Amino acid sequence: MEEIISLCKRRGFVYQGSEIYGGMAGLYDFGPYGVELLNNIKKAWWRANVQLKENFVGIDAAMFKAPETWVASGHVSGFSDPLSECKNCHARIRVDKELEKLGVKADEKMSEKEIGEVFDTYKNQIKCPVCGKIMWTEPKKFNLLVKSNLGDFTDKNETPVYLPGEACQGIYLNYKNIIDTTRLKIPFGVAQIGKAFRNEISPRNFLFRCREFEQADTQYFVKPHENAEAFEKIKQERWDWYLKYGLREENLRFKQHENLVFYANDAWDIEYNFPSYGFDEVEGIHDRTDYDLTQHMKFSGVDLNYTDSTTGEKYIPWILETSAGLGRMFLAFLSEAYTVEKLENGDSRTLLKLHEDLAPIKYAIFPLLKNKPELVAKAREVYAKLSEKYMCEFDDNGNIGKRYRRQDEIGTPYCVVVDFTTLEDGTVTVRDRDTTKQKRIKVEKLE
Repeated sequence: MEEIISLCKRRGFVYQGSEIYGGMAGLYDFGPYGVELLNNIKKAWWRANVQLKENFVGIDAAMFKAPETWVASGHVSGFSDPLSECKNCHARIRVDKELEKLGVKADEKMSEKEIGEVFDTYKNQIKCPVCGKIMWTEPKKFNLLVKSNLGDFTDKNETPVYLPGEACQGIYLNYKNIIDTTRLKIPFGVAQIGKAFRNEISPRNFLFRCREFEQADTQYFVKPHENAEAFEKIKQERWDWYLKYGLREENLRFKQHENLVFYANDAWDIEYNFPSYGFDEVEGIHDRTDYDLTQHMKFSGVDLNYTDSTTGEKYIPWILETSAGLGRMFLAFLSEAYTVEKLENGDSRTLLKLHEDLAPIKYAIFPLLKNKPELVAKAREVYAKLSEKYMCEFDDNGNIGKRYRRQDEIGTPYCVVVDFTTLEDGTVTVRDRDTTKQKRIKVEKLE
């Protein structure tokens, strides 16, 4: 994982947030190649979950929402992690995660008192990750919602607004609007890619646990108790999507939640085997019953019942959810693609074997020599043509071998070399990233 993180910085995939000011924990910026990879992941996800599905639509809800939203959803009262602070250096830990390392479960349903009793038993085995002392305060539940002061010009902040703790609430708030303004009938789905913010006690593991991140969510509305078949279909679709874009089956697994939250009927995670970190969640698939719409109907006073146009039956739909962290997806695809190959001459090359649809750059175009105007002009012509449809890169810096190595680390599937033969017969050399094999092809046949 350290090698992957190093490549991310060296090749402009991911930077530490606010790095020139010393950096901020749990915040990352996607660089020139990182934003292209991230956007390609989004496009592939959107295509699978909206474009190719007749009964799915997408939305993009505002991040700020009425404060009552987070009361109704349960985030204000129950969205918290147990925190303890080192009395010596004031470093903070998540108590449940530290206990988990010792093989002890601290269920999220447990009260502050119950977690404290478990922590008292094991705290002498937990050293401070910063100073190494064992001097812990009593655990306190720390709410993860990030408060803001939107439209509040006083110091009292009597009705705080929040940045979204999860992206999906915008879908629930717009459920009635979607029913009223489209021809969708149950069952139907709504997709959204949106930002979420969490006041994580101890952000860690690079992009895996951050304080600001993006989620790709679908919410599938079904008739009550007609959920089982659809739930299994959704699970298989999401599993197959990861395989399609290059994750190996041996690095994926399903994990069913043992302790369900009170409103859930079933919940599974798709986990990926991250280097150094091991198996952990990339995406959650949840049967949320009718909890969300029932809560928002109760707190808003607006009738959110669905009326069947054929039978006249009224009911609150059940919701089947998929929710993926895009940073985790990004890290999983990078981890799977990261490859170091030994060469016959004893050297090695590093490459990203990314699926072509995900690769940040599709074609890199090289003039054989940068000091030959006729080659540069022809290479620019090829670059201009391909750039109309694909993200391309023009590179004339250094020898051809070094240019290949750069593009290998970026994950570019094809490098196109314009040489003197190109000027004679209109063919170029195309080099394949994964096999390194080369062949000559007519410029007009490149696509």
